[in-house]
Amino acid sequence: MTEHRLALKAVKVFHTFAWFTIEACMVFVLYAGIRGQSDRRAGQAAAVVAGETLIFAANGFHCPLTPLARRLGDPTGSVTDIYLPKWFAHNLPAIHVPLIILAVVLHTRNLRAARLRIPGKRP
Repeated sequence: MTEHRLALKAVKVFHTFAWFTIEACMVFVLYAGIRGQSDRRAGQAAAVVAGETLIFAANGFHCPLTPLARRLGDPTGSVTDIYLPKWFAHNLPAIHVPLIILAVVLHTRNLRAARLRIPGKRP
């Protein structure tokens, strides 16, 4: 049982690290969009966010670590209950969707403006 508790804690620590990394990418994508910097780094950060979104959606809008947490002894399968506030963890999808839409709008605006500035390119 102690091995399972340790493994469960490791899964939750990994989830928290992955969540923090993805959130940092999301913040950077928004920051770059606001600053008008739709460049390679913003694209890489956006790819991380998009990858996480696709994995989440492909898994039925549930974290893919949930079944692992259940097998390791967490009755709810929660991977966020220790390291993230409960209300925040529960509402992550509702928080992220508007942010992703905002990021897409900002970068679309930036890319259209950049296309207009390139000589010889038609709008």
